[in-house]
Amino acid sequence: MPSRPTLPRPAPGQLKWWVIGTVGILAGVALVVWLGLSATLGQPSWQTLGYKVVSDQQVRVDFQVYRPGGTALTCTIEALAIDFSPVGTTTVKVPASADETTTQSAMLRTTSRAVTGQVKRCS
Repeated sequence: MPSRPTLPRPAPGQLKWWVIGTVGILAGVALVVWLGLSATLGQPSWQTLGYKVVSDQQVRVDFQVYRPGGTALTCTIEALAIDFSPVGTTTVKVPASADETTTQSAMLRTTSRAVTGQVKRCS
C-alpha cells in the first residue's frame, strides 16, 4: 500500500501566528470590500444604450441614467472621431423625478464626422 504524503505542520508555538495572520488577511479583504461598496452605493450611474451618426455634423446618443432618489443630474455627452478625439460635446440636464431610472436622448453637433457617441459623466 503506497504511503500518503504528509503535509508539513507548523513548528510548535507557531500555530497562533498562522491563525492571527489568517484572521488579519480576512479582515483586510472585508475592509477593502466595504470601502469599495461604500464609495459606489448611492452614486449616479449611466449607460450608453446606442448612438446614430445622423450626418457629418450630428450624432444622436441614447442613454440610461440611474439617479438615487430621483435627483436632478447634468450629464456630459461627447462624440468621438475615428482617432478617439472629441469632435462634439454637450450637456444634458436630467430633471428630478420620482423614477430613479430614466432614458434620455441627446443630439450633438460635431465639428467633423464622428464615429461614436457616449456619455462621459453625470453628476
